[in-house]
Amino acid sequence: MNSLHTLSRRSFLQFSGVLAGSSLLPWNSLRAGEAASERLKVAAVFTQFTHRSHANVILENFLHPYIFNGKKTESGMDVVSFYADQTPGGDMSHDVAKQFGIPMYETIDQALCLGGSELAVDAVLSIGEHGNYPINELGQKEYPRKRFFDEIVAVMKRSGRFVPVFNDKHLSYRWDWAKEMYDTACECGIPFMAGSSVPLAQRKPMLELPDDFVVDEAISIHGGPLEIYDFHGLEVLQSMIEARRGGETGVASVEFLSGDALWQAADEGRWSREIAEQAMIAERGDLGEGNLTRFEGEEESDPHAILIQYTDGTRATILRLGKSATRWNFGCRLKGSNDIHATHFYVGPWNNRNLFKALSHAIQDHFCNACAPYPVERTLMTTGILDAAMHSRKEQNALATPELEFAYDAKDFRAMRETGASWKIITDDMPEPRGLDRSGFDLKE
Repeated sequence: MNSLHTLSRRSFLQFSGVLAGSSLLPWNSLRAGEAASERLKVAAVFTQFTHRSHANVILENFLHPYIFNGKKTESGMDVVSFYADQTPGGDMSHDVAKQFGIPMYETIDQALCLGGSELAVDAVLSIGEHGNYPINELGQKEYPRKRFFDEIVAVMKRSGRFVPVFNDKHLSYRWDWAKEMYDTACECGIPFMAGSSVPLAQRKPMLELPDDFVVDEAISIHGGPLEIYDFHGLEVLQSMIEARRGGETGVASVEFLSGDALWQAADEGRWSREIAEQAMIAERGDLGEGNLTRFEGEEESDPHAILIQYTDGTRATILRLGKSATRWNFGCRLKGSNDIHATHFYVGPWNNRNLFKALSHAIQDHFCNACAPYPVERTLMTTGILDAAMHSRKEQNALATPELEFAYDAKDFRAMRETGASWKIITDDMPEPRGLDRSGFDLKE
């Protein structure tokens, strides 16, 4: 079967069962790699390695001890090879490779084979974010995540061995490529993980939705650029509502709105100002006079929205409001209640950098257990919604999305989330380090 929307829930879960197991560890240990009898060998494939790039903020938590939930944590695995697609000014890859004795290779094939002819690593980090790549007519940056994945899989097929892979952020800017990546992982038995760091952030105030909840309407808010931050907003949304009664059932339509059409949709009741206001209050405490149109201390920006209609009747909206790189808010109203549940996903000091401690911890769990701690189908879904939204933006119409009418079950990933204990150690008055963060070194176990 080539289209996920043609599968029933049971057959879909059987089809993707290799990706849908549960984490084997309680995962409050100090050593992230305790499940492995030997230290795993990890290949790192990335677009570029510069200060604050995703390669920097992920790999620093594999190369040094780091702080997660207030505890000194070590990966228990070794990064044994680098492949850099680009080495711009400010490149850190050569210096870090020299410091840690990590060989750099000219091709992904060589990096996975350590210069030989067969796969010689136990897991692969594929970090396709940042770098000089084209932006297409839809406004999507054409990161080479699909190319990275294809070259990684080619080595595994040739070697007859398949190991865990982490794909940073969404699978591809194209839905058909993303679906092909997912299908390939299922067919080959590759333990596959992807997605955003933001769902792992501390929730302030703490919010857990009740068991067996049914969503009437949900809103996720960010304050960043088009597309690249819309993705994070979508991952926040899915991470909160995918565990609703019946599990995720899929998306029927997607619509992008901006300008007057955005506010007209609110006036027509297509998205709730009240829920959005409560989600913003969770972050700011007070909206001030600007309400949802401007925020004190922020530059003006052009708001936009992605309206999502789910097949089970759930309504959801991604809003871009204001201008803040650390704005990640969520609010919802449940069926049968007028109450609004809202929270702010707090990223800790140093802007969004410390989000990647929790993400690195989750990746290490995935590598050790050969099983993602939350479903890769979440990111398949958000990838598809995002691509549909960018097409809707160009066409200025709502788009039906039968390709996204697929089901998956959520997993409890609370053990992967930051509770806030780390911000008693890494505080706002601590200067952000250049290069690799060494804050985990000085913490007693």
